[in-house]
Amino acid sequence: AEHPYNHLIDTLKDGKIKFFNARKLNDPRYDKLPLSIRVLLEAAIRNCDGFYTKEEDVQNILDWQQQQNKAEVPFSPARVLLQDFTGIPAMVDLAAMRDAVAKHGVDPSLVNPKCPTDLIVDHSLQIDYNKWCVSVKNQEMELIRNKERLQFFKWCSKAFKNVNVVPPDVGAVHQVNLEYLSRVVQVRDGFIYPDSVVGTDSHTTMINGLGILGWGVGGIESEAVMLGQPVSLTLPQVVGCKLVGSINPLTTSIDIVLGITKHLRQAGISGKFVEFFGPGVSQLSAPDRTTIANMCPEYNATVSFFPVDQVTLKHFKKTNFAQEKLELLESYMKAVKLFRSYEDNSEDPEYSEVIEIDLSSMVPHVSGPKRPQDRVAVSSMKQDFQSCLDEKVGFKGFHIAKEKQETRVPFLHCGQEYQLAHGSVVIAAVISCTNNCNPSVMLTAGLLAKKAVEAGLVVKPYIRTSLAPGSGMVTHYLNTSGVLPYLSQLGFEVIGYGCATCVGNTAPLPEAVVDAIKQGDLVACGVLSGNRHFEGRLCDCVRANYLASPPLVVAYAIAGTVGIDFEKEPLGFTSEGKEVYLRDIWPSREEVQQTEEDKVISSIHFVAPPSFFHVCMSCKGNIFWNNIECPDSVVFPWDHKSTYIRSPSFFSKLSKEVPPPQSIENAHALLFLGDKVTTDHISPAGSIARVSAAAKYLLSKRLTPREFNSYGARRGNDAVMTRGTFASIKLQNRFIGKAGPKTLHIPSNQTLDVFEAADRYQRDGIPLIILAGKDYGSGNSRDWVAKGPYLLGVRAVIAESFEKLHKNQLVGMGIMPLQFLSGQNADSLELSGKERFSIILPESLSPRQICLRVLLQTSQGKSFDVISLFDTEMDVLFFQHGGLLRYVARTLL
Repeated sequence: AEHPYNHLIDTLKDGKIKFFNARKLNDPRYDKLPLSIRVLLEAAIRNCDGFYTKEEDVQNILDWQQQQNKAEVPFSPARVLLQDFTGIPAMVDLAAMRDAVAKHGVDPSLVNPKCPTDLIVDHSLQIDYNKWCVSVKNQEMELIRNKERLQFFKWCSKAFKNVNVVPPDVGAVHQVNLEYLSRVVQVRDGFIYPDSVVGTDSHTTMINGLGILGWGVGGIESEAVMLGQPVSLTLPQVVGCKLVGSINPLTTSIDIVLGITKHLRQAGISGKFVEFFGPGVSQLSAPDRTTIANMCPEYNATVSFFPVDQVTLKHFKKTNFAQEKLELLESYMKAVKLFRSYEDNSEDPEYSEVIEIDLSSMVPHVSGPKRPQDRVAVSSMKQDFQSCLDEKVGFKGFHIAKEKQETRVPFLHCGQEYQLAHGSVVIAAVISCTNNCNPSVMLTAGLLAKKAVEAGLVVKPYIRTSLAPGSGMVTHYLNTSGVLPYLSQLGFEVIGYGCATCVGNTAPLPEAVVDAIKQGDLVACGVLSGNRHFEGRLCDCVRANYLASPPLVVAYAIAGTVGIDFEKEPLGFTSEGKEVYLRDIWPSREEVQQTEEDKVISSIHFVAPPSFFHVCMSCKGNIFWNNIECPDSVVFPWDHKSTYIRSPSFFSKLSKEVPPPQSIENAHALLFLGDKVTTDHISPAGSIARVSAAAKYLLSKRLTPREFNSYGARRGNDAVMTRGTFASIKLQNRFIGKAGPKTLHIPSNQTLDVFEAADRYQRDGIPLIILAGKDYGSGNSRDWVAKGPYLLGVRAVIAESFEKLHKNQLVGMGIMPLQFLSGQNADSLELSGKERFSIILPESLSPRQICLRVLLQTSQGKSFDVISLFDTEMDVLFFQHGGLLRYVARTLL
């Protein structure tokens, strides 16, 4: 009754459904707003409570043209999406928060997510064998490996309100979100409003391809939203991406994705929204759009938004929408002008700037060998790999001496001799999530495999091949179209449903292969159809990794090398000795589309209907899930012997009083880092090295190396994750001078594991900082990239620039992100890193504080200024409380 915008309420379905209609403001500015901004405006109007969201926020969003990149506004999404690697620490934190408030006499059952939360258990998949099958034995093995984690997840599903847990082996988080959880509109308590989501997976942005606003956040931010806090963001600039031209018939959706990614990366749109418009958009199917939307983190945009149009409606007619709901969706979206006709340029809103991209200019590419942004035309692949061998070690180069570039190392595998050389493919993974959830590219791979087998081509047996469908639906349509057996014959067996190779859960290579690589110091290669492939991520001994479309993964696996010119060199030979070129087995666009129409759409309607999803849940997930026992209690009964689930120390010494800001005095630098330090460097997600600090801890708990599992699987144990912080073998620490997870303990001048050095500093009461270069914290969203440094004792990070999401994560854990002044860095200031640093804080902090003074304990008494990156009042609030978690807990006290 007291809602300030009650006068904007409108109705549908004869008054049964209500909604807030911003058009009733009768403000001409509304029709000029980008549609993504209209979604922010609707959420602000609906959630206007005078506290988290104020009328001033609504007016700022409406005045977007003048307020963009200036005003700070709140956004309350409709739901939160978690995957198990990042979801388990979030839920562990909530369980620990229940303990903390209970100790102060507060009812622990009050700690619940306020925002509906879906947790998908998908990242637990570990490839042990090339062939995967469902069997009692395999499930027993998985239960032993993941028992503690799965029991905890099941307890969460019962103990917490507003939490929905999707069991293992149903599908990858992004696939389940696209196929089942997406709604476009939400109807709750008699109101209809746009669906929106924030998720702890960087691929959350895929959902924007369906006209659903959503992006990836860190675990800290997701916990805040779960507990009712809005996401705080600076009102973004919106880049209009106008698509024109016609798509080349030989171009796959992946080529279009990588082409658009290249254009937008060069445009410098970091932190902005991208919204697509123009006649070319209508040529893109809904799966094409989600594929494009997925890549926006690679060019540092927040979202790549495709407003709902007739193609979107056509897509949902073939999925999980009843006709009545579809009519309601269309009526509502048109009533609030969130529906688009891309051919009608009179509907085009006003954008911050417009970038035009010609779709006819796209040609096939791969990305690599070390970074996803380094694109290579397939026609130039052989020449480019050769140049990588020649170049100095860097973002592309390996610096292999000329006389060693022709090295070939023979080895035996299964009784037969093979040879490895530079460029030999040893990992080939077809992954049908993220970029490759599009049925057309998966069918192209399957049809190519069919033609290859019929031509007598094979994949060498030592190559670690795998097929990880994003969900059971993908297996279903590959099987229905008749291509799955041919993929299997080439070694691409279905290994399960979840994230595997991309997050480092690759089966160990055969020992003979590893020995051959090491013996020849070879630059061996992995080829995968994911979108992450930082050096050493797939396997420690595989230095070159390329992202490619699924059919190209199959092609390079057959070739056995990336050093091939597909136009001039054959993939192999028939039994009669006839040369077989890639062009001979590559299916035409018409052939793929015909198969898609005849076999896929008619069978499962593009994306699985609810019945198919529930079959997966009941026949696979629930049988396994229902056999798992879990405690029945309000607070979680922690098992102190557990090496998977442990109550973290974030709430130690929690009190009702808020301590004043404290300056950092006489800190040492824990690490002295350069440019492009990624989240992989800060918090590895793959296997736990046997000589690492985390391995020493697990060995002390009487575990064998085979029982280590991965860092991702042990994210619920702060002792493991703290030891895993900065444990990457590719970490370049200037204190050491070579790659590795080591640092210099300055007082003793000893080289130690990063954790051991930090532990010594903490025992001596010495605060820590980190020095870094440009783009600190780029890459995947991971909460432990902030939690880990916090538990190591890091109080501040001083860098030339930060990836925005990681900067927010640091603030959320009470770590100060500080930026060198423009034109300055550690070298220009002549810092050795071995100085003692004191950072002087004022009595009261405020957002966008221009400068803070850093004093150096040297004989000259030098000092320099840095910029504090507190963008919002909430940033300051979280820092003063020692992080978001402690802030939320104090509000309950």
